[in-house]
Amino acid sequence: MNAANRPTNAFYAQSGGVTAVINTTACAVIETARQYPETIGKLFAGRNGILGALAEDLIDTSLESDADIARLRHTPGGAFGSCRYKLKGIDENLAQYERLIEVFRAHDIGYFFYNGGNDSMDTAWKVSQLSAKLGYPLICVGIPKTVDNDLPHTDACPGFGSVAKYVATSMREAGFDVASMAATSTKIFVMEVMGRHAGWITAACGLAGESADQPPHLLLFPEIPFDEAAFLARVETCVRDHGYCTIAVSEGLHDASGQLLSDMDTKDAFGHAQLGGVGQVVAQLIKDRLGLKYHWALPDYLQRSARHLASKTDVEQAYALGKAAVELAVAGRNAVMPGIVRLADAPYRWEIGVAELVDVANVERKMPREFISADGFQITDKCRAYLAPLIAGEDAPPYRDGLPDYVRLKNRGVPRQLEAFCI
Repeated sequence: MNAANRPTNAFYAQSGGVTAVINTTACAVIETARQYPETIGKLFAGRNGILGALAEDLIDTSLESDADIARLRHTPGGAFGSCRYKLKGIDENLAQYERLIEVFRAHDIGYFFYNGGNDSMDTAWKVSQLSAKLGYPLICVGIPKTVDNDLPHTDACPGFGSVAKYVATSMREAGFDVASMAATSTKIFVMEVMGRHAGWITAACGLAGESADQPPHLLLFPEIPFDEAAFLARVETCVRDHGYCTIAVSEGLHDASGQLLSDMDTKDAFGHAQLGGVGQVVAQLIKDRLGLKYHWALPDYLQRSARHLASKTDVEQAYALGKAAVELAVAGRNAVMPGIVRLADAPYRWEIGVAELVDVANVERKMPREFISADGFQITDKCRAYLAPLIAGEDAPPYRDGLPDYVRLKNRGVPRQLEAFCI
């Protein structure tokens, strides 16, 4: 309850690349907020993330039925729209932050939930600081989300477990296919996965094999500089010993000088290099140097949207973190982020912890060296022990007419009260 002893409204936004379970978190936030009518009035969602707040383009989630909100739990994508838009520093563009507070004030918003990755936690932190400076009562809570699994102060990031399950499954199945054809056809299969600076998704591909002779035979991490000679020697040995070679490569693979093997020389909205096609670069290198026929695959959006193959662990954690975020806010905890704390590997046990946003913002967690084999081409047993519980369990969506039955919300807007703002 706020100082006026009345409920205030809440604002929720999804940010960055969506995942198979970000809507699970949204479901939890909305369902939990509805359990606190004396504290939280309506919950508004930003249409297309933080841009919805800047443009005063708010969605009234109270107009959605309980049944449809419940269906969000098993629906992929971002139900309210997301965006790749990073607010600049407060000193660089104070007007944007003042605009957020202006919109929040106009719609009596006292709670701000931002569901995203590193940059989103930074935004939530900055908004919490500015609201305090301007004397506007606002509780800011960040909610972790990123398939890259690179946020600190949480054992795993919602979205990662399901991507990990998808790429490991894809690699295992493709491995059977390539093995069947290798005698007279393709001997090389390369799969490029997401991971700009951190190789967590590449590492997850390693779960596909249960022994050294099973796919994937080689993993190429962004944490390990690419050594062309060593790589080609390993490929040649693998084909000689097994008849074929399967490879998983991170989109962020680079050489010893730091040069990305595939750099489109463009930037995304966050200022990151726009990547893509390193799988083909690696595959063509093998063809040019060793003369071996190849196929390569780019799962791209498929790996992060495959709700039909979601990890049960991932779904449960995504929901638990959304629920915890609201409970923290209602308890008056400001500028914090709930996270997962691992209690044991086997059987896997976890609980919810809380981190300060200032300790999370713009901090990137990469793969520990001890998770990568000495030669740099595989994961270690310690890494396998970390990853295995995160892909455990199935949580299939309901099906209708042979296809997953997902929900599309009405997403009715809230009447604007302010003048237009140039973003």
